[in-house]
Amino acid sequence: MTQTDSIAYDVVVIGAGPVGENVADRTRAAGLSTAIVESELVGGECSYWACMPSKALLRPVLARADARRLPGLGRSVRDPLDAAAVLARRDEYTSHWKDDGQVQWVEGIGADLYRGQGRLAGPRTVEVAAPDGTRRVLTARQAVAVCTGSGAALPGLPGLAEVRPWTSREATSAKSAPGRLIVVGGGVVAVEMATAWQALGSRVTLLVRGDGGLLARMEPFAGELVAEALTEAGADIRTGTSVESVTRKGGTVVAVTDTGDRLEADEILFATGRVPRTDDIGLETVGLEPGSWLPVDDSLRVEGHDWLYAVGDVNHRALLTHQGKYQARIAGAAIAARACGVPDLDSGPWGAHAATADHDAVPQVVFTDPEAASVGLTLAEAEQAGHRVRAVDVDLATVAGASLYGDGYKGRARMVVDLEDEIVRGVTFVGPGVGEMLHSATVAVAGRVPISRLWHAVPSYPTISEVWLRLLEAYRDH
Repeated sequence: MTQTDSIAYDVVVIGAGPVGENVADRTRAAGLSTAIVESELVGGECSYWACMPSKALLRPVLARADARRLPGLGRSVRDPLDAAAVLARRDEYTSHWKDDGQVQWVEGIGADLYRGQGRLAGPRTVEVAAPDGTRRVLTARQAVAVCTGSGAALPGLPGLAEVRPWTSREATSAKSAPGRLIVVGGGVVAVEMATAWQALGSRVTLLVRGDGGLLARMEPFAGELVAEALTEAGADIRTGTSVESVTRKGGTVVAVTDTGDRLEADEILFATGRVPRTDDIGLETVGLEPGSWLPVDDSLRVEGHDWLYAVGDVNHRALLTHQGKYQARIAGAAIAARACGVPDLDSGPWGAHAATADHDAVPQVVFTDPEAASVGLTLAEAEQAGHRVRAVDVDLATVAGASLYGDGYKGRARMVVDLEDEIVRGVTFVGPGVGEMLHSATVAVAGRVPISRLWHAVPSYPTISEVWLRLLEAYRDH
């Protein structure tokens, strides 16, 4: 392996996914020279194995479900989905797993891209092992930002590697629908992939450990409504079930559960959590534990290291692409301010250099049928945090816009109100088409908009957004 001389930059970013790209974008906009290091495809997990391909798979599923709810359309969409066409469109949205366009974007902002494995080699130093065997040493005058994301967590079952299980990567990039698919898990990846592959022709069995049901981190009714719809679509959902062993015999996967059931499938997907991609980035050279999550302050600076930032999944604050990009904007602003010698950062709650939304206003949409969308705290979370709150619930089917959206509409909305401050702490919508409504709730929660002012935000009639008026009325009349 050959070595070149050390090259100095103001900022070195490890990881060129959406988070790393946004850190680089902000530091370059502030006039700081920036290098970005990537060991795989520029654009990262979201572009090729997560957000984009999964939603490309799900969009035809949800569009067909909506059409089936409408007279005049239902009969014309009874046939199965054209799986080959759906997968071909998915491939287009991943740019066929080529990153030319993303590389061009990085070059366009004036950042220098280094391909290879980036590892810390002491304070403010990153070594890059390139595919051709060369080694470059990059030094950072101001900051190093670790933006390496997370990977799928697999259980420690004996012989699991030989089974060649699916993780989220295989589930979003598969070239055909397996005839039978076992999905292990009950979170977002599990329910979205169960929804997609069931609609594309697979017979799905969903195994959920514990009795909490699906989407356990959301309001309970979210998982209940999604489970009901998946069951109606033909999926077999088994809660309180753990996998004890997995083997593959020929092309058949055999999973044995703790209840003694023996299940056969063509593929098995483990959607059982995430682990930080920090095991091989040189953390030990700066006194940190390889493979660990990296705790940070609200400016995304790693505790005890005034030059090191951890942005996105690696800090374990909110494992969502959009939240990581938000953190990147905050981190970029903080790096730039410190580089310019700003004596006091705007680091108070909701300040320009504080990722406050990570604590109080994290939005998420689950693209199932029905969609589940939430922001802020659930009722249980608000109560556990010590807030004096009340939950207000509305049946979405009673809203004119929902009934017009589709016959037999099923959905529910909840608003969690802080009774002392008279603000909204959290909102959850579940129902077809509710994902695009979530940003109104995010603005209300992040903006701490008083209930008295929300009365003056008039929803258009007849839209599903009129549920806001129904929620306020229910709160007033209780």
